[in-house]
Amino acid sequence: MSILSQSNDSLPYREIPNHPENFSAGGVAARIMDGLGFRFYWATDGLRNEDLIYKPSGDSRSVDETIDHILSMTNMVVFSVCKIKNERNVESTFEEKRAQILNNIKSVSDVLLTSSSEDFENYNIVLRNGDTLPFWYFINGQISDCIWHCGQISSFRRITGNPLNANASMFKGEVRD
Repeated sequence: MSILSQSNDSLPYREIPNHPENFSAGGVAARIMDGLGFRFYWATDGLRNEDLIYKPSGDSRSVDETIDHILSMTNMVVFSVCKIKNERNVESTFEEKRAQILNNIKSVSDVLLTSSSEDFENYNIVLRNGDTLPFWYFINGQISDCIWHCGQISSFRRITGNPLNANASMFKGEVRD
C-alpha cells in the first residue's frame, strides 16, 4: 500500500490563489482553471498503486487511464492558449503526469488572467481535420470534462478505501487546519 504522491508544496494548487479584484473575461476563465487545478490536486494527492489501477468495470477507464485522458485534454488547452506544445509521454510516471497536468493548468490560468476579451479570439481549438472552434468549446468541452473526471477519481479512490483529504475545502479552495 505505497502512496505514490504526497502533498508537494512545489506543485501549484494545494490551495487556490486569491481571486482577482475585478471581474473580467480573463479573470473568470482563469478562476475556472484554478478550480480545476485545486480539484485535480486533491483528487490525485496520496494516490496508491491500487487506486491507479482501479476501474469499476472491464470497459471503463482505470484511474491511471483517466489521468492520461486529463493530461491529453490539458495539453490541448495549453497549446491553444499558451502556444506550448506538450507531447504526451506514455512512459511518464504518475508523479510526472500529475505535475505536468497541474503546471499545464497553472500556465493556462496565468495567461487567461491577463487576457482581454479580444485575446480569446486567438484561443481556438484546432481539430484534427483543421477546423477551428472558439474558446467557448473549451469551457463546455475539455475543461468541464476534466472537472468531471476529477470527480470520478475522487469517487473511485473512495471505493478503494482512500478518500480525499477531508481538510481540503472545495468551496473555499483552501486546506483547513
